[in-house]
Parts: sequence; C-alpha cells; structure tokens
Amino acid sequence: MSGHLDYEINKELGECYLFMGELDKAEEYYKKAVSSNGIHPDPYIGLATVAVQRGELDDAIAMYEKAHKIEPTDKSLSGIALIRMENGDKENAYSLFVEAIKMNPENMVALFSLIRLGHEMDRVADIMPYLRDYLEVDPAKHEVRYSLAGCLAVLEQKDAAREQLDKILEMDPDFEAAKEMLDAL
Repeated sequence: MSGHLDYEINKELGECYLFMGELDKAEEYYKKAVSSNGIHPDPYIGLATVAVQRGELDDAIAMYEKAHKIEPTDKSLSGIALIRMENGDKENAYSLFVEAIKMNPENMVALFSLIRLGHEMDRVADIMPYLRDYLEVDPAKHEVRYSLAGCLAVLEQKDAAREQLDKILEMDPDFEAAKEMLDAL
C-alpha cells in the first residue's frame, strides 16, 4: 500500500475512534499516521486532542506545538491558546486566539474564547471587530450577535445593543436570551 493512502486511512481511523471516545485506539492510529508518510500536522492535532481529553495538558501542548511547527493553522493556535487559558496565562492565550481568528474568522473556539477573555480582561471593545467580521460571513449566527449585543451593553451603548437584539428577534422570535437582555436594557 502506498504511504499516502496508508497515512489517510490511519488518520481517518484515528478520527473515528476519537469521535467514539476510544482514546487508546485513537492514539494508536494517530501514531501510525505520524509514522506512515511524510510530515502532516493533522495527526499531531489528533494526539493533542486525545491528551486534552485525558487531562494531560503538558502532552497536549507539546503535540499542538509539533503540529504548529509543521504548519501553523488556526487549529493549532487555538489548541495552544486553550491550554494557556486553562493554565491562567490569559495574555498569551488572548493574542494566540487573535492570531487564530485572523487565519480563520470562522473559528468558533477562538471566537467564543475571545468573548470570554474580553469580558474577563476588560477588553470588550477590542474583541467587537472580530464579532462584526464573523457576522459579515454568517449574519444568522444568533449566539455571536447576542454576544455582540452583550459587549455593546457592557460599554453602555444601549441603543446599539437594542438594534442587534431586534435583529436577532426579527430572524428568531423565540430566542429567549435576546428577549431577556432587551427587557434588562
């Protein structure tokens, strides 16, 4: 069997087992994928995910960093950032999430982590452009628009917040959280 096909099959099997929560099997196939052909970031991202699920954060960050050296992606950046955030290094996590978003504005892990950090670090105004960029791509993503409304409310821009909430309720009249925020404003 050719090396590349071998690699693809092992990577796919790793992903299947990971999805099913069988971490040992997933790890076994990701390791086979790592050794089967050339150098790809994906199996290392897989191994990092396995390590995260096991709570082995040091191993996870090592795997994310390997993936990142091979080819920096928004996934490896988000992975490293999540672990930094877990370890309390908010500054570093914040800048890595921003880098991830710049590579892929639709990375939801990075976006929602930035929302959380923005509120925790009093940088709400700084994260709003990323939310607006995302909404240009996917205007119907109500959770993101709701977060934007929340940011506007925090910054005392109540009319702008109301406008965003009205937009959500036009599209989805049953979005309870938006109704509640609107009442609170």
